[in-house]
This record gives sequence, structure tokens and C-alpha cells, in this order.
Amino acid sequence: MEDDDGQDFVDKSRVLNVRPLRCLAPIFPSTPSFPSFPHPQASSPFMCPPPAGHFPPGFASFYPFSGYLDSHNMQTPMPFGFNGSIPAVPINSFRSGANGDAGSSGRSSRNPGPSQYEEEEGYSDWVHVNDGEDSSKAATKKKRIPKRARARSGQDINVASSDVDVDAMVDKIVESFNLMDFDTFKRADGDKDSVGYIRMIYDLLRRKLSQIEDSKESTPGVTRRPDLRAGTILMNKGIRTNVKKRIGVVPGVEVGDIFFFRMEMCLVGLHAPIMAGIDYMGLKVSQDEEPVAVSIVSSGGYEDNSEDADVLVYSGQGGNINNKGMEITDQKLERGNLALEKSLNRGNEVRVIRGVKDIANPTGKIYVYDGLYKIQESWVDKGKSGCNVFKYKLVRLSGQPEAYTVWKSVQQWKDGSTARVGVISHDLTSGAESIPVSLVNDVDDEKWPSNFTYYPGLKYSKPVNSNESSTGCGCHGGCLAGNSSCPCIQRNGGNLPYTTNGVLVSQKPLIHECGSSCICPPNCKNRVCQSGLKIRLEVFKTKDKGWGLRSWDPIRSGAFICEYGGEVTDITSAEELRCVNDDDYIFYATRTNQSGEGFLNASNETLKIPFPLIINAKHAGNVARFMNHSCSPNVFWQPVLRENSKECDLHIVFYAYRHIPPMTELTYSYGIVPPDRADQRRKKCLCGSAKCLGYFY
Repeated sequence: MEDDDGQDFVDKSRVLNVRPLRCLAPIFPSTPSFPSFPHPQASSPFMCPPPAGHFPPGFASFYPFSGYLDSHNMQTPMPFGFNGSIPAVPINSFRSGANGDAGSSGRSSRNPGPSQYEEEEGYSDWVHVNDGEDSSKAATKKKRIPKRARARSGQDINVASSDVDVDAMVDKIVESFNLMDFDTFKRADGDKDSVGYIRMIYDLLRRKLSQIEDSKESTPGVTRRPDLRAGTILMNKGIRTNVKKRIGVVPGVEVGDIFFFRMEMCLVGLHAPIMAGIDYMGLKVSQDEEPVAVSIVSSGGYEDNSEDADVLVYSGQGGNINNKGMEITDQKLERGNLALEKSLNRGNEVRVIRGVKDIANPTGKIYVYDGLYKIQESWVDKGKSGCNVFKYKLVRLSGQPEAYTVWKSVQQWKDGSTARVGVISHDLTSGAESIPVSLVNDVDDEKWPSNFTYYPGLKYSKPVNSNESSTGCGCHGGCLAGNSSCPCIQRNGGNLPYTTNGVLVSQKPLIHECGSSCICPPNCKNRVCQSGLKIRLEVFKTKDKGWGLRSWDPIRSGAFICEYGGEVTDITSAEELRCVNDDDYIFYATRTNQSGEGFLNASNETLKIPFPLIINAKHAGNVARFMNHSCSPNVFWQPVLRENSKECDLHIVFYAYRHIPPMTELTYSYGIVPPDRADQRRKKCLCGSAKCLGYFY
């Protein structure tokens, strides 16, 4: 066509090679006054002075200027991340997806293996990124690309929108943990309590965001990443600890701690980058600054050698990667590689986090903090593609608790390559459970729990009439999170109580699961605790508390463990046993379910028991009877009512209070008795917790 003003003809049908502005990565020139090693999350130091000198009095510097300026000299720009606090959200975390065909830029990942983001929680709609320092090459692997970060707090990660007031929900959660005044000192240097609370808040918020997103229809082009969104919200609110990078021990983080999301490690200061495999900081040397490594993540996707539990041969970063995931150029002694080399020369400690497969999630990984290592030597080796790759041999410092070694031992027990020491029975349940439960005693000569028969569920001597009719649901294919007409979802307050992968969102007064009145299949998402054990448990003899219970598998916070099995009895029979001091294995559901610590319940609602359930597991019961008391438990119990039109089908179910590493004893609080029961027997508590009350009922 021709315009009215007589200008030349323009063929508007032509398709021009125009790239969106958001796909263009800014390039910043090097500055002579700074070293040539940029931060792992920037292609070169981001020199960003404030627009007009000092900020006016009463006004704080704002992003991005606050992260790049020397706090002692506002006129002096600094490379991002050096000697300052850990960045709230690394910009480069999302750039790989936005760059689309950024593979041609010449930047690459340390890890050409499966996506770290895809591994976590099984998220498969995120751009393929890796554990390496850079991730632009990985964008060629998979191009479901997230939109840019949003400006509002809590919207920094592009996730499906919802009508829920996220800020109000966060404030409610934080208030329930008494962290509204999380002081500056705890942000700078944490302790076990602050680290524990932040991790619980993060996971509770993440699960609630997952619950919200599960109830929404998926939107093309919109990425659902509640793990990233939850972390961003907490960072923006200052709810984090160990903010400044440091060499060596991180206060409040213990060797053997496990993490299901890399954002967790960032929130507690263990490993700052949410994608990079090498974290480092700058140290002042005379008038110059040089990088030293503070932590590394080895998740098994690269040419790392992790066969020895105390020695790790770690591969360097960099080198271009082709579309087959192979290195096509040599690595260079820069960025993370240079930091590792400097750490070798200085002999500083480096924190090592090992990534292992999550057996409950085939595409997921679990990160195990394996403690402090030192770099013993380095060399250049030929990779599988024939290109030069830097190698670093790290040796674990002696005297630390076992961590990764435990994982290796459990795996050997499972595949039969090593025998479990002290095994009395390979299956205490005699086939009553779908997964065997080992009985182990390497302490004394006791061979079997006396007068005990394994029974997986509840034995009712007589039916308990239901006070309210329950018609059940008609969800033929299973209950769906967004189905507001489902009666089971309605009874749970309008939401499924579990996330898609079967994790309990939060503690509730009463959970309504589908039952015999429902026509949904056994794999319905609202029948989580009805299919028996899902983890490999072990009943073992403790040194001073009789028999105990632990798991060969890692357990994530909110995951189902088991229910309390035994014979349902009445209060009269229970009182008779109490009078003769024979009530050691009686569970009173009328007791308060807490021991002074905040559980997963952000609403602080009291439990709702349809009738005073009392379970006697002395002679017949399941693994739950072996769980000991602790004043700082890692397990909590929850009443669960299964829909049944004929009788009240009530159960006591146990869930993980926090992430539990393998071979850690499982404990719960036996509860606080009502004032009118204060005459009950008190026993000396041997839990060993720093918060031990000294006794329990």
C-alpha cells in the first residue's frame, strides 16, 4: 500500500529479525581500578555510581545502586557482591531464560547436565539452567522462558497470579513465629533457632504458595516457581540470616543439614548463588583484592569424582558448550576457577554441599551440607570433549560429624553391597507393610520388643457413631485442587490440605481425607496417609531410651511418615492401666500437641478431635509406638478424619516438622496434659535437647 503523503512503498509483510529489548544483555566496560575477575553472576563488574553523588539525608540507596557501592564511600563503585551482603536475588538467575538463543554469547555453565531448577520439586517448565557459574548456554536446551521479574514485593518471580493477599499471608506467618522484630544482629549472624525458624517460615510459605497455584489453571508462558517466589518475598522483607559472606562455619547451620531448594541455602547464608556452583568473596590483600572460594555445590552433573566420601575432585567452570552439552573450548583461570586457585594458595576452608538424587522425586535433588574441606591440589585435565578442564582436589577436615558418608552407607545397605550391622530382622512387620522395617540392635543383647505383635492400623472394638452425616465426594478421577464443588475440599476450608506431591501444607484443627464414602481412586491426592509407609524405616535400640525409630531415607518438612497404630480403647481402661503404671504405650489424643515450639500451624488454631480418641499400642501396634519423646521434636501429629457415612473414622497421623536427614532419630512431643490431669506420672526426659524441660508425662 502507499501512504497518503506519497512516501515510498513499505512492504509491511516482511518479517524483520527484531529481538525484544529484554533479550539484550548489557555489557559494562572493565575498570582499571578493579581486578579482572568479575562476580560469578555478572559478565564483568557492574559499575553503577548513584545518579547524582550522595543520596540526600533520610533516603537510603536503592536497588541496583545499594548493591554496588562501598558503604564507607558512596562515591566509590564496587563490583557487585564483594565484601557486601549476599544479593537479594541474583540478576543472572533469570537472564539465561530471557536471552533465548544466548548460547552464542560464548558464556556457559559449569554443569552441562540436567537442569538444577528442573530437578527441584520436579519443575519442568523452567528454562534449562545448571549448577555452574554461568547458564546462558543452557538456554539452548529448553526454551520455556519466564517473563521478567515484577517490581512488587512478592512478585519478583513471574508466577501465576492469584487473588490471595500474599503480603498479609506472609505477615501472619511471620507473626506466628514471633519474628516481626527480627533484629539486625540475627540478620548478620544467625544461630540455630533463627536458622531453623527462617527455614520453617520459608517452607511453610512455599507450600502455601504451591497450594494457591495448584488451585489455578495453568497459564501458557507463566512459570510457577513457589520456591523462588517465597525466597524473594522473605528477602525483600529482610527475613534471612547470615547475610554477609564468610569463610568457614555458618552460624546455626550444622553439618549434615539437608536442603530441598537452593533458595533455602541462600536465605541462611550457606551458599549465596541460587544457580552458580561456586560462591566466592573478595579479600583485601595490600591495596588489591583477590577472590577466595567460600562454598561449592557438587550435584553430580559434571565430571566431578565423588566416590570417596571424604575426598572430592571438583571440576572447574566455564568453557563453551555445544548443543550436545559438550565443552568445545578450554576453561580459563578466571571467576570461580581463580577463586578456587587462590583458596588453594591461601589454605582457607571451603564449605562443600553435595547434591544427591531425591528418591521420592525422580527429577529432584537434595543438597547435603557435608562440612568444611580444604583444597589440596589443582591441575588441568582433558575433559570428555578433549578440551582443558580445571580440576580441584578437596579433602574433608577431620573431626566433623558424618554427613555424606551416611548417605553412602544407606545406599550400600539398600543395594546389598554392605550388610547392616546389628540387624535382628530385615522386616519387623512380617509383610504387613509394603516397605520392610528393619529391627536393629548394636547396643545390647535384647532380641525383640517384648510381648509385641505388629499391626499397621487401628483396631476398633466397636464402631464409633458419626455425629454428622458424610456423603463423601463423587470425584471419579480424584479430587482436584481447583474443584470448589468437591465436598471433601469444602470441608478442608476450600483447599486440598496437601500439595501436588503429597506434602502437608500446614497443621490444621482437623484434616478431612477422602474415605469409604468417596468414589475417588486410591491414588487420589486427598488420600495421602492411606497407602501405608512411603519411606524405609528402622526400629533401633538406643543407648538409654529403649527402642527408637529412624529413617534410611531423607524426609522433607510436611511429609507423611506414618499413623499411630494400635487398639482403640476407652478412658476407663486407660485409667486402669495408668493406675498400675502400665500406660507407656498409650496415646492420648486429648493432650496438647505442642511443647512450646511453633509448629507448622500459622493460624494457632487448637486441634479438633471429634471424640476423645485413646490408642493402646502396648501389645499390638506399628512403628509409631517406637517414637520417643523430645522437647525439640522433628515430628508432629495431626488428627485426620476419613469420610465415612457409617461411623467416625478418625486417625492420628505423623508428619515431619522439618527436613530430617537419613538415620536421624524421629521424635515427637508427648504433649502437655490438661490441668486436671497434672497428677499423671512424670518421667525423666533424656532427649538431650538444649530446650529440654527435664521431664515428660
